[in-house]
Amino acid sequence: MDKQRVTRVELAAWGEGDFWLLERANAPEMTDHLGGPESTEALERRHRRYLEMAKGGMFRVVAVDGGEGVAGRTVGSIGFWEREWRGGQVWETGWAVLPEFQGRGVAAAAAGAVVEAAREAGGHRHLHAFPSVDHPASNGVCKRAGFVWLEEVAFEYPKGTWMTCNDWRLDLWEATEATEAAEAPDAATAPDAAE
Repeated sequence: MDKQRVTRVELAAWGEGDFWLLERANAPEMTDHLGGPESTEALERRHRRYLEMAKGGMFRVVAVDGGEGVAGRTVGSIGFWEREWRGGQVWETGWAVLPEFQGRGVAAAAAGAVVEAAREAGGHRHLHAFPSVDHPASNGVCKRAGFVWLEEVAFEYPKGTWMTCNDWRLDLWEATEATEAAEAPDAATAPDAAE
């Protein structure tokens, strides 16, 4: 039976009870492109960081659709956070989709939702994603979500482990500027201020 696609998701703010999701995503098949599984202590520190994040946010991804047994379930995680990059501050995003929900469009739907969350948060013009060059699924998500590929970069993750990643960037202001321009009154039809 074909898996039904998930086209809509909701982002639920990361909570105290969400540690299980970090544990599930810490499997070798889920961390192969990230330097491998982390220790329990490292996961606990990550959980605390997510709970105490002052800028940005971490979320559980909850499917809105996708068929019986999928809608309403937590299917992964995604977030955005502040980082220094190329001499300035940007937002960075990253995600994890649980194995049983992979291949259904979850990551692309979640990426679209996190773009909106980062846009609403303001503060930075660009949202970056840095998937491994060897991870075609995550690179495909970036492309489907509207990110633009910039270049391959050396990236340290986790600390002490270097990998080659693609730098994907999305301009958060571009869509906002286009929307504002479309909503602005047309000069030809705008009332004359002198009348």
